[in-house]
Amino acid sequence: MNVNKLILLSIALMISCNNEKKIVNLNTFTLSKSDILDKIKGGWAGQTIGVCFGQPTEFSYYGLMQDHVKLKFDSASAVDYFNNDDIYVDVIYADVIERLGLEAPADSFATALAYSKVGLAHANQACRYNVKRGIMPPQSGHWKNNPHADDLDFQINADFIGLMSPGIPNSALKIADKVGHIVNYGDGWYGGVFIAACYSLAFVYDDVETVLKEALKAIPVESEFYKCINAVIDLHKKNPTDWKYTWFEIEKKFNEDIACSEGTLRGFNIDAKINSAYVVIGLLYGEGDFTKTIEIATRCGQDSDCNPASAGGILGAIKGYKNIPDNYLTALKVIENRKLNNTRYSLSEAYQLSLKHSLINLEKANQKITDSIVTITYADIVPVPFEKSFENLIPTHNIGNWFGNVITPDKNNLEFDFEGAGILIRGTSLVIESKLKEYTHLIEINIDNQIIDTMAVPSFYLDKINEVYWNFELEQKNHHLKMRIVNPADGAWVKVTESTVFNKRNK
Repeated sequence: MNVNKLILLSIALMISCNNEKKIVNLNTFTLSKSDILDKIKGGWAGQTIGVCFGQPTEFSYYGLMQDHVKLKFDSASAVDYFNNDDIYVDVIYADVIERLGLEAPADSFATALAYSKVGLAHANQACRYNVKRGIMPPQSGHWKNNPHADDLDFQINADFIGLMSPGIPNSALKIADKVGHIVNYGDGWYGGVFIAACYSLAFVYDDVETVLKEALKAIPVESEFYKCINAVIDLHKKNPTDWKYTWFEIEKKFNEDIACSEGTLRGFNIDAKINSAYVVIGLLYGEGDFTKTIEIATRCGQDSDCNPASAGGILGAIKGYKNIPDNYLTALKVIENRKLNNTRYSLSEAYQLSLKHSLINLEKANQKITDSIVTITYADIVPVPFEKSFENLIPTHNIGNWFGNVITPDKNNLEFDFEGAGILIRGTSLVIESKLKEYTHLIEINIDNQIIDTMAVPSFYLDKINEVYWNFELEQKNHHLKMRIVNPADGAWVKVTESTVFNKRNK
C-alpha cells in the first residue's frame, strides 16, 4: 500500500472513533443493527411528518412560492393527513416483499397496487386502469400507455426501497427497475431511482450534499432529470444562502409538464424532475435543520406535501429517528400505532418490516452480518439505462374548454378536427346515482374513418381516470376524430372537458 493510501486510511480510522458509524476503510462501513433501525425509523417518520406538514397547501400554488403561508405540524395534522398515498403505497409494496420475498415479480407489485382499496391518482391510477385491462408492467408505466409516465408517483413511493437497501444502492436500483416501471418511465422513473438511492446512501454518509451527489450518479447524464437536479446543485454552490434564487432559475428552465392531462399547458406541474428539484432545494438550503428543510420544500409549491415528505424522509434517515426534534416525534406518536389506510400495517410495524427486509437484502448482497453488527462494503453506483418519454413531442394547444361537451344516450357521439402527431382527451364518466350506482362506458375511437380503439371509461371512484383517450403515435397531419358510446345507458353520460394536441418538437 502506498504512503497516500496509508495516510487516508489512518485519517478514516481516527474519524471513526468519534462517530456511531465506524469506517473500517475507505470503502467499508460498519453499522449496528440498532443504528440501522434508527435510520429506518427516521426515514419513515420523516416522510410522514413531511407529508402532514405540507398537505394543507398541496397544489394550491402553481409555479408560485407560498412564502406567506403559516405552516405547522401537530398531533391534529398527523391524525388528519397521515393516511396519504405517499405512505400507504410504500406499505402496499413492502407487503408484497413480505408475502412473496425479494424476488417477487413486477406483476405482483402491479396487481397489489391495482386491486388495493386505497385511493390513487395520476400515474398510480393509470397503472390501476392498465392492469385491470390486462396491460401489465413494464407496459403499464410506459408513456405510450400511460400519459402520466413522467409524473412523480414513483418518486413518492420509492422510499421503502432505499430503506431496505442500507449502503447498497445498486441493490436498490434493481428493485427500482422492477417496481418503478409499473407506473412510470423516463424522467418519472428517474424520480424514484434518485430518491431510493438517496435513502440507501443516507445509511453510510452523514452530510446531505454527499448523499445527493452520489445518488445523482445513478441517473444518465443525458436525461432532463439529471440536468435539472445537477442545475440545483450548481446553483446552490453559486448562491448557497438564497433558495429563492435557485427556485427562480429552475422554474425558468425546467417548468414543463408534457402530458399529464391536468398540467399540460397549465400552471399545474406534477412532473418528477421539477418536484424532485424542490426536494433537493429543501435539503440543500435546509442545512441539516429538519424544520427548515421541510419548510423550504413545502414553500417551493406544486406538490407541496410529497416534496417535504421526500426531503424529510431522506434527512430523517441521515440523522436517525432519535435526532428528529421532539415536537415532531411527540405529535407523531399519536398515530404511529394506527393502521394505515386499508393496509395490514401501522408505521411502527413498517419500521420493523423494513428492518427485516434490509437484513435479507444485505445478506443477498453478500454483506457481513453478525448478531448485532453489519459490515457494508460499498460499491460505486452504476447508472441505470437512458430512456425518454414522449420523445420529440410537445403539447401546442387545447381544443374545447373547461365547460366541456357531454356525450349522452341521446347524443352519443362527439367529433372534431385537429392537426398534429398526438392527442390527449380529458374527460370522465358520470352517473345519476338514483338510476345507476356505477357504470363503465365503452367508447369507440375512430380516427380518419378508421376504428382505432375502444376505451373503457369507468365511473366507480376507485377506478376512475381523468382521460377518455390518448394517442402519441399519430402521423403529423390533419386528422378527424370521432368518439361514440358503444353501450349507452339511461342515467349515464361522458363529459369531455378538453383535448390537448401534440406536435413534433423541432430538434
